[in-house]
Amino acid sequence: MSDALEAMREFVRAYPGADILSELAIDYTDSIPNCGGLFPSGLVEVARRRDILGNASVDCQYNFALYAAMEKAPGEDEAATYNASWLMGFQEWVQAQSMTGQAPSFGDDPRNESITAQNGALYSAEDGGTALYVIQISAKFTKNYGRKQNG
Repeated sequence: MSDALEAMREFVRAYPGADILSELAIDYTDSIPNCGGLFPSGLVEVARRRDILGNASVDCQYNFALYAAMEKAPGEDEAATYNASWLMGFQEWVQAQSMTGQAPSFGDDPRNESITAQNGALYSAEDGGTALYVIQISAKFTKNYGRKQNG
């Protein structure tokens, strides 16, 4: 498994409210309440720079979607409010972890990295009382590559 993928899974599991997710699978989540899934969507190269000495820097971004299946009967406000609070709490926690340097580091300059969790929303709901929520997670970082020496 990718080091970045495992680091992100452990980061999500470290959220104080993550105990409601009995499972945090990769690329899969069940429609049973309290199951979660982390769906990576790969590495994006945002920008590339090279200095006059041949050293290169690449600004990168990992993107993930966190899906969480939770209990929510149609029209029930109490469960919907709890679930929305959980989503917002997770997003606020990610922001705090990133701002205080407690989030995982993926690049070569942790001071200039950021992880965001945003757009938490209800994705789908079943009449049987299960709702699927999604949060987008992005990690922005820079990788540095030195010039190759010949000989």
